[in-house]
Amino acid sequence: MRRYEKRIDRVLEQAKILPLRWDQSYVLMSDCHRGDGNWNDNFAHNKTIYLAALQEYYDKGFVYLELGDGDELWENRNMAEILEKHGEVFALLKCFYCEQRLYMLYGNHDLKKKKGLLLPCFPDIPVYESVYLEKEGNWREEVLQGSGGRKWGGAPETPEKGRRPGILLMHGHQGDLWNERLWYLTRFLVRYLWRPLEQLGVKDPTSAAKNYRKKERVEKRMAQWAKKNRQALIAGHTHRPYFSGEGEEGWYFNSGSGVHPYSVTALEIVRGKIVLVKWCQAPDCNQYVRVEREVLAGPLALERLFS
Repeated sequence: MRRYEKRIDRVLEQAKILPLRWDQSYVLMSDCHRGDGNWNDNFAHNKTIYLAALQEYYDKGFVYLELGDGDELWENRNMAEILEKHGEVFALLKCFYCEQRLYMLYGNHDLKKKKGLLLPCFPDIPVYESVYLEKEGNWREEVLQGSGGRKWGGAPETPEKGRRPGILLMHGHQGDLWNERLWYLTRFLVRYLWRPLEQLGVKDPTSAAKNYRKKERVEKRMAQWAKKNRQALIAGHTHRPYFSGEGEEGWYFNSGSGVHPYSVTALEIVRGKIVLVKWCQAPDCNQYVRVEREVLAGPLALERLFS
């Protein structure tokens, strides 16, 4: 067994188990990289879009799960500056927190959260390495399109390893040597070498988000693990939104990021189905600029993943 497979196996075994209910809606985002508001804060360009999307999810009762790298703590040392520059974002996240609808994972860029970095707006909030969304309760007995006439509940309630059907959520750096085991070195290079060179257009070769070959390698590892273990997996890290289809390596999905050029991507789970969406700005018929939601892929019935 390869090292990254053992690593993801451990992540699954130690995952925080949360209920996945038919009547609850979930939104998954990752890699917002909220910064300190300076020229290098890539999140600042999409802040309005992100706030509009987050407000919509809050108003509609979604549970918000952030899959790591929510804050940029490699380029920035001080979390207080990030809180100050993006106060309205954290104020809205606090609304989720107060209603117990906020769950945070850490990634390689905000690994400090693992070590107890204080977030004064979320006192005592646990920050997990991974979450397992486990099917809970009696799901509706509806015939799902494309399921061959079977009704929900056809998947075994106690599959291999003693778990009920569910989805593993993680950041995704666990399959990336440079950004997990060598993260101290990589952070040093980002702070003192690649950050200044980025102004000149030089891309960071250690970054899965900026290095195409590295991105492909990480995604392939995730998909192969998902297939081998017959386990649906959702991650971030590479910044590239991905929606698994029939006949591919395995049920692997990626929520994308909050730092695409003028757009934000997310995965939604609503009433037993998963869908990949993009939020962006676009003019309406009166030439007013509005934030709009666009479906990129799906919906796909979760029953397909579980059975």
